[in-house]
Amino acid sequence: MGGSAPYAELVILPLHVGPPPLTPSGIFTTWHESLLPLLAVVVPSLAYLYGVGRLRGRGVHWPLGRTVAFLLGSAWLAIATMSSLAVYDTTLFSMHAVQHMLLVFLAPIFYAMGAPTTLALRTLPLAWRRRLLALLHSRYLRVISHPVFSWPVFIATPFVLYLSPLYSLSLRNGLVHELIHLHLVVIGCLLFWPLVSLDPVPGRMPHPFRLIIALLILPAHVILGLTIMNESSPIAEPYFRSIGRTTAQMLSDQNMAGGIMWGTGDVIGLIFLLAIGFQWMRAEERRAVSEDRRLDRLDAANARAADDAGRTLR
Repeated sequence: MGGSAPYAELVILPLHVGPPPLTPSGIFTTWHESLLPLLAVVVPSLAYLYGVGRLRGRGVHWPLGRTVAFLLGSAWLAIATMSSLAVYDTTLFSMHAVQHMLLVFLAPIFYAMGAPTTLALRTLPLAWRRRLLALLHSRYLRVISHPVFSWPVFIATPFVLYLSPLYSLSLRNGLVHELIHLHLVVIGCLLFWPLVSLDPVPGRMPHPFRLIIALLILPAHVILGLTIMNESSPIAEPYFRSIGRTTAQMLSDQNMAGGIMWGTGDVIGLIFLLAIGFQWMRAEERRAVSEDRRLDRLDAANARAADDAGRTLR
């Protein structure tokens, strides 16, 4: 026989081929293009700006700060679902941890401060306004938006997600993955809108009770982060092993993810606490001004009554 026959070299690939290794520059330059996240960011933003434009067309002032807050909420949502966080959220647990905090904290809080419900009530056609009011006054929304319901669900969600097979399933199933993203945003909105929103949403409580809820939120992600960091075995180990990660890499990344949830949860929670305190102070100032005006009107009425009585006696 002549030369040796050509042969095929056996190459064993991982079950899931992920993106290339993450580089420092890739954190800022890598983007994930997906239709659903794009629509979730663009459509509400355009609708909000259209509503603001309609108000201005009628000569009605809408605070610039609310518009900026709502657009920042959209920006946080875009970063969470379309930046490198979305590209690597099924490859690196630490990237998912950052994404988690943006979805459950920052996007809902900034959306709430944009007061979109108030804007909708001022700009929607009458029929749609009535439907929105009916929803706001419905028993269902009053129940799910009340902190007695939303706070336990908010606290339990990450523990159920990461300490059960659900997180591993979300890494392998695209539909479950997107539904979890949606759940994080929704439960964040249900909890934070009654606490910081200027909208007439159900579940709103006096400011002292809002501070109590905020204080109860603070330790939750600290405990979660410490729990994740103290796990002796990797979370979702079979999946991460299938994409070529070693045990040491998984545990190191998992430790970083726990630290992110611990540290950012503290920072965001403190900012949230300060925001509630600032709103409480502003509310007290408005109440004091209103009370001063009431007393001034009462004094003026008493003075007029006394003057009228003096004229009658004369």
